[in-house]
Amino acid sequence: MEIEIYNSKTDVAAALSKHLESWCRDKGFRTVALSGGSTPRVWFDLLAARYSQSLPWEKLSFYWGDERCVPPQDPESNYGMTRKHLLDHVPVRADHVFRIHGEDAPEAEAIRYSRILEDTLPQKNGLPQLDLVILGMGDDGHTASIFPHEVSLWDSPENCVVATHPETGQKRISLTGGVINNAKQVVFMVTGANKASRLNQIHQQTSGHQNLPASRVAPVSGRLIWMLDEAAAAELP
Repeated sequence: MEIEIYNSKTDVAAALSKHLESWCRDKGFRTVALSGGSTPRVWFDLLAARYSQSLPWEKLSFYWGDERCVPPQDPESNYGMTRKHLLDHVPVRADHVFRIHGEDAPEAEAIRYSRILEDTLPQKNGLPQLDLVILGMGDDGHTASIFPHEVSLWDSPENCVVATHPETGQKRISLTGGVINNAKQVVFMVTGANKASRLNQIHQQTSGHQNLPASRVAPVSGRLIWMLDEAAAAELP
């Protein structure tokens, strides 16, 4: 595990952009699972503005770690946000964008997307393998769309599952722990003071940490980076 701490959300986005450029050039990374949220949105804007010519966009394929069960035009759609802030501004091939169909029946879509992963990604350790998975973390310790009250979904033998938001009841499609931890590289982007106590709990492995999905991210490759702003890192030793 590596921890990188930056002054601001924008600095986190800038650093991850440089990492991505390096990984594409030096390690040949081509398949990336994206996350929703405000921090990725800042990252997408920066990539679109500064890296539209320097990344091998025509060779990159994009997947999603999770999606809300809403149509792509809905403001809550992770895919819709990514389209607006990134994909519409860079030369990505349309057939290299593998979105989760949030508008479809959740159970059927989880099965379909599981098959998409199996059909389009190489197999490693008996599972589809992504080059890079980008994750966020909620202040409750959830990641992707696996929440603490459904932490058992993390260990599902399926590639994708249907999860339920604990407060709104909204259905979501999420990758499971096996696929996430099978990636060549996993990166957390975590910003904001409201994440600080939960980050400390996870990194110090204090009581109850094992029930937090974010604490279960441990890629078999050993390559895990937590990219934090100073506010999120405030309670780390």
